[in-house]
Amino acid sequence: MSLFQPSNQIKLTNVSIVRLKKGGKRFEVACYNNKVMEWRNNVETDIDEVLQIHSVFVNVSKGQVANKDELLKAFKTDDTDKIIKEILKKGEMQVSEKERQNKLDSMHRDISTIVAEKCINPETKRPYTVTMVEKAMNDLHYSIHPNRSAKQQALDVIRQLQDKKILAIARAQMRVRVVIQSKDAKRIKEKILPFVGSVEDEDWGSDSYELVALIEPGQLRKITELLQTETKGRGQVEVLNLHETREGDIKF
Repeated sequence: MSLFQPSNQIKLTNVSIVRLKKGGKRFEVACYNNKVMEWRNNVETDIDEVLQIHSVFVNVSKGQVANKDELLKAFKTDDTDKIIKEILKKGEMQVSEKERQNKLDSMHRDISTIVAEKCINPETKRPYTVTMVEKAMNDLHYSIHPNRSAKQQALDVIRQLQDKKILAIARAQMRVRVVIQSKDAKRIKEKILPFVGSVEDEDWGSDSYELVALIEPGQLRKITELLQTETKGRGQVEVLNLHETREGDIKF
């Protein structure tokens, strides 16, 4: 993209445009890719590292700089720094169709990766590959929402795959070991069992009780909080592995 000013021509590369409509007119600033979000998240605090040019435009691509009267009428000030910061804070990022598609493709991959990491085939107890999940998402005709997190959308995908029976899929269970002092074991075990999917092994020792079980990942925090409350920090829970697997499976 080239920017024309009265006496010279400035080449802009790696440009992102932030646009804000104000007072019936549109105003734009030319920024470096990825820097706008860093500035909004307070990762980048130097505005000169965000801007390609310290100017306000009515059209960046045509190099049309906003004049003082236009700025004063719309923003009630001609302080360029204040105006630029307002545009950066409230304006919308303008991206090309290619950039938009790349973002959607990347998010599609992120969502399918999360699903593959969190789920298994309930019949074989084996995890799915990312490629298999991506195909299932395509069969589902799932529409990516660029403003929602990949994790939120992964949960949506899991529910839809289950509801529409496109893929035999279930959340992978987590194998954990719980250790409790023997004197507290019977009482606390009864409180833990509602959070457990299945018990694999128990060991009643003279000093401690050990339980190995499969749980839904979301139950880990509940068990941890229960132990902290009931044992005053003397009980412990350890994650043994994140997936149900069979011998010969690849562990991730």
